[in-house]
Amino acid sequence: MNQQPHEYGLLLALVLLAAAVVSVPIARAVRLSAIVAYLAAGVAIGPFGLAIFRAPETILAVADLGVVLLLFLIGIELELSRLLAIRRAIFGLGAAQLVVTAAALFAIIIATGLAGWRGAVVASIGLAMSGTAIALKILEDRGELQRPYGQRAFAILLFQDMSVVPVLALLPLLAPGEASHPANLYDTLASVLKVSLAIAAVVFAGRYLLNPFLRMLAWTGAREVMTAAALLVVLGAAALMQTVGMSMALGAFLAGVMLAESNYRHELEADIEPFRGLLLALFFMGVGMSIDMTIVWMHLWLILGAAIVITALKAGIVGLIFRASCPSLGDALRAGSVLTAAGEFSFVLIPLGVSLAALTTAQGNLFAAIAAVTMMLGPPVASLSDVVLRRFAARHQHAADDFADVKGSVLMIGFGRFGQIASQCLLAEGVDVTAIDNNAERIQNATRFGFKVYYGDGTRLDVLRAAGAGNVRLIAVCVDRSEAADRIVDIAQAEFPGTLLYVRTYDRGHSLRLIAKGVNFELRETFESALRFGRKTLEGLGLDPERAGEVEDNMRDRDLARLALQQAEGIYGGIDMLLTRPVPEPLSAPIREAKRLNPETAEAVSHEPER
Repeated sequence: MNQQPHEYGLLLALVLLAAAVVSVPIARAVRLSAIVAYLAAGVAIGPFGLAIFRAPETILAVADLGVVLLLFLIGIELELSRLLAIRRAIFGLGAAQLVVTAAALFAIIIATGLAGWRGAVVASIGLAMSGTAIALKILEDRGELQRPYGQRAFAILLFQDMSVVPVLALLPLLAPGEASHPANLYDTLASVLKVSLAIAAVVFAGRYLLNPFLRMLAWTGAREVMTAAALLVVLGAAALMQTVGMSMALGAFLAGVMLAESNYRHELEADIEPFRGLLLALFFMGVGMSIDMTIVWMHLWLILGAAIVITALKAGIVGLIFRASCPSLGDALRAGSVLTAAGEFSFVLIPLGVSLAALTTAQGNLFAAIAAVTMMLGPPVASLSDVVLRRFAARHQHAADDFADVKGSVLMIGFGRFGQIASQCLLAEGVDVTAIDNNAERIQNATRFGFKVYYGDGTRLDVLRAAGAGNVRLIAVCVDRSEAADRIVDIAQAEFPGTLLYVRTYDRGHSLRLIAKGVNFELRETFESALRFGRKTLEGLGLDPERAGEVEDNMRDRDLARLALQQAEGIYGGIDMLLTRPVPEPLSAPIREAKRLNPETAEAVSHEPER
């Protein structure tokens, strides 16, 4: 009997892990976010599904730490100077979004009669706030948190976290009759003082105490102690802020900012990352468990309609507010779609409104269900809007770029990282380059830096003709897909004979195919950088730079000779020339042998660059 609670707890842990493992691959298969998978899994195993978990608040109490750890990791990536640089966005965009959205939702709730004015205030503020965990997870997955629109979206989320205290302090004023307990001036000043002292304590500890503390722990050489210290720092700052009435996430964020310039920031990030991911998954499953499906089924169309209206309204308001300071309409709309989900704080505000009698229990359940459904709609809406914006931008760019003003002696197909670097060499010598790419976002980013890149699919003959392929001296194929490069080469050789073809290749097999086709020059995308890296590694180990240069040159010749053998004997030709262990013989010996055996083939691929 004594083992039953333990076994029950183990079973629940297994169910949570199994729900995460099963739901995410299914969601990915149908192109949905992992967040939606966690929310759906929570509904399935919660009290209104299979009822494996009957008290979701016990999960949320632990899972809230996932949001805390997420904010710490965000903060540790932001130096204080960068945070100060976005202060206008925090207090400008953040305040504008919250006030305008809450006012619009208040008017809708009053007009539809869903609640009285007191309840409308509570519900509108709760629904106006955005889900920090959802929005940041979407931006993080896209790798766009550091982009201008991602930083502005983060500023809005940060303002919402900071607004928690004043909102909680003012809400009791809405309680009707005897339920109202207005705070006096003394209590308000005392609260402000406590918050100020807590923030000062976090800042002081972060700047003057944590580095010596972590240095002492690092001296012990015990990694588990460093992991414990990382969790202690985050949870300690969060607990301190919670004690004075602030958001735990805000405390963790401040601790992260204070450690952004620490020598131990990468160690702390690595130690906390595994906990963050798992706890965030638990958080979303806890939210899913808290959705009262009885209320949802009773008012299904009302809840779905309200969630869709709120989603569209928030996206539109954020987009309009962003447009005033954001040069790109697409970025403004992306930011709006990311911030549509209701925030975690709505599950604190709405129950508080019920306890203050500003909302009835039925109204509280209804608004909580609407908030939860907006959370489920948030990730798919963000993904769908991103796809639509990309396609619209591609069509718009394709329609606008008619290649009427193209000129130049080089046509560059593909303007990713490889093409951008290659173009710098040409432009430095005054060579006119016509660049085309079929990635609308990449073209948009290049435009911000002053490049003129045309939208076009280089695998289409009509696009190549319109881009002037018949008039250029050289076509530089810099695409990152070998199939696309092969097709471009075939079209160019058939339609534009005599034009030089210089091609970026993916691997040795791709190089061999293009050499057989007779391109004028080919270069594997990682070949030269890897050789350079190897040379510098030898120098770092103490080898004389001149000798390291000779090794680099010899390895280039060795690779050229192996390509010659592979041309004659197939992909496994020259396999004995691969260095799998240190060899005492001079590096040039196998090269001379390969040239002796296949002098014509060696000459045929001698277009590889030599030093």
